[in-house]
Amino acid sequence: MIKYLSKTSPKALAGTALLRLDFNTEDDWRMRAVTPTIKLLLKTSERIVIVSHRGRPEGFDKKLSLRGDAAKLSKLLGGKKVTFISHFRFAEIKKQVAAAPRGSIFLLDNLRFLPDEEKNDAKLAKALASLADFYVNDAFAVSHRANASVVAITKFLPSYAGIEMENEIKSLGKAIIRPKRPVVLVLGGAKASDKLGVIAHFKNKADWFLLGGGCANTILWLKGMDVKNSIKDSDPKELAALKKIAAFKNVILPTDFVWGNGDGGTKSAIFDIGPKTVNAFDKKIAAAWTIIWSGPLGLIEKKQYAKGSIAVARAIAKNSRAFSVSGGGETVMCLKQYKLDKRFSFISTGGGAMLDFLAGKKLPGIEALK
Repeated sequence: MIKYLSKTSPKALAGTALLRLDFNTEDDWRMRAVTPTIKLLLKTSERIVIVSHRGRPEGFDKKLSLRGDAAKLSKLLGGKKVTFISHFRFAEIKKQVAAAPRGSIFLLDNLRFLPDEEKNDAKLAKALASLADFYVNDAFAVSHRANASVVAITKFLPSYAGIEMENEIKSLGKAIIRPKRPVVLVLGGAKASDKLGVIAHFKNKADWFLLGGGCANTILWLKGMDVKNSIKDSDPKELAALKKIAAFKNVILPTDFVWGNGDGGTKSAIFDIGPKTVNAFDKKIAAAWTIIWSGPLGLIEKKQYAKGSIAVARAIAKNSRAFSVSGGGETVMCLKQYKLDKRFSFISTGGGAMLDFLAGKKLPGIEALK
């Protein structure tokens, strides 16, 4: 059984907390999502030591340092001081933390500066564990990775799931365990391979798959359409899986498109779904009781190719009776930009982690908490 922080006696949380968070995003939306956990720990614990990561550095990279995140977090906590620690001399850090007054918050620099983090190294996990009395994972977005600060760390400290992690497990669980039908999945993004597991897991649960982006382009190409220089998959295994999906009777593909300038010249790539497709998708969304959306349906970085995604987002938001879930960096940023995120039932902080969870896979970070 997972021990949830929200249901744990304050006495068990009286020491120093090692808190794993995920700051690997362009703005502070993941940081905002975990402030309830930080505030709870400030009430119960002596001190908080936060560990996180950004990007995939090869050794130290100033651009990927978390120094700026310490200032952002301080601002989100109403000016509460967050002490940034730029080195990994753990004996020194341990003394600094132990000598700090109650309520102190520390943030270590990017753990991925250490190669052993992504190797799930037990020695690194033990060194991190030496800084605290218990461990809290509130980094759902990285919990599909077997990293030292996510998995190995749980062998050395009493471990708990943070408030956001609890929300993720329960909300995404609601979407996959006996979801209320009709169930509609809207799947886009550049890589079809990311969505294959979700489609397979929902084959008999979903009433409709509404496909856009690379996934739709590839299936249309397999069906004989000339998609020109549009993004599509070429891996033989993925193509074989997509051929099977193309035969599903509950798959709806785009029927009209917005073409743009691809690598091959004028109007040579599909950059968005067209108005007829939007209307077809809207009808299925309006009738749904459970809606899951992952991945933009067009090149949303450019306003002229974001219309399809925005229209679909508004259709989902309009269906207020449905349980609606979305996640993934690009999709969430689009929702936030147009102030639609608050009109979804749940916004996941995960991208790959959400897709793995929805595909029925066991996430190493969650399994470790058990």
